[in-house]
Amino acid sequence: MDIRQLRTFHRVAELGSFTRAAAELNYAQSSVTAQIKSLEVSLGSDLFERVGGKVKLTPAGTRLLPYAGQMLSLADEARGATSPDAQPEGVLTIGTMESITSYRMPAVLEYFHHRYPRLQIALRPSLCAETLHSLRQGVFDAGFLMEAETQHSGVHSEVLGAERLVVVAAPGHRLAGESKVATDDLRLESVLAPEAGCAYRELLEAELNDGTGEPVPFLEFGNIEAIKRGVGAGLGVSLLPRMTVLDELTAGSLVPLAWEVPFELYTQVAWRKGAQLSRERQVFVEKVIDFLSREYQEQQVP
Repeated sequence: MDIRQLRTFHRVAELGSFTRAAAELNYAQSSVTAQIKSLEVSLGSDLFERVGGKVKLTPAGTRLLPYAGQMLSLADEARGATSPDAQPEGVLTIGTMESITSYRMPAVLEYFHHRYPRLQIALRPSLCAETLHSLRQGVFDAGFLMEAETQHSGVHSEVLGAERLVVVAAPGHRLAGESKVATDDLRLESVLAPEAGCAYRELLEAELNDGTGEPVPFLEFGNIEAIKRGVGAGLGVSLLPRMTVLDELTAGSLVPLAWEVPFELYTQVAWRKGAQLSRERQVFVEKVIDFLSREYQEQQVP
């Protein structure tokens, strides 16, 4: 085994594709194939298999993945320790969610693009439970969480801010303009929501179903943009982070309902507990806290 082989293995496992890994690492696909084959020979086990035209980890590959993540992290730490004046470089794999990627990260990514051009930030869509698992396994270098809890087993997290949530509807909705909307009012509505596993969906679902005989119907949409279009078309109401609907609220294409959200979520940046931060992860975490904590503080002002 060598570091280059492990990095290639890690990237193929993350992307599920030899072709995409080759493009990201700037290798010929034949080089990626050769590196994986050499690694398999040295370990005496196949690491990938093709299932239905897709690349999938074998049981041996699944067992190797967290070790590869930890060894790559150690290599980055060693590089930083021996070259303290060198610029951050390489690839940081970050687990994140659509709301963070689309509405919080552009300014951060622009900063890294200009300030640290040799450091690549690879954002991986991931629900919070998946992000926590991948952080513990060393698959993600860091990740974003949006959870009510701020303490997580095996993971260290820094709170960036409380996430403001709002229930939105179309301007002509029956509850639009009401001075107060009760939970019982929402129970009569179709609720548009992201996929199961999203923290604010699960908290809303628990609130609406508390003490009722039948579950409130949820219409599951694939992404936030689809939810906003559905709400605007009068299909129902939705609970979303306020940052994701600011433009629509300003334009008047969606309106906020006067329902007092009875729970609070905290957006956090997290990494594996016990792991010394490499130079690359250190600068990423520091800049994320610097950029986003300030942004959250500003947005708490009504």
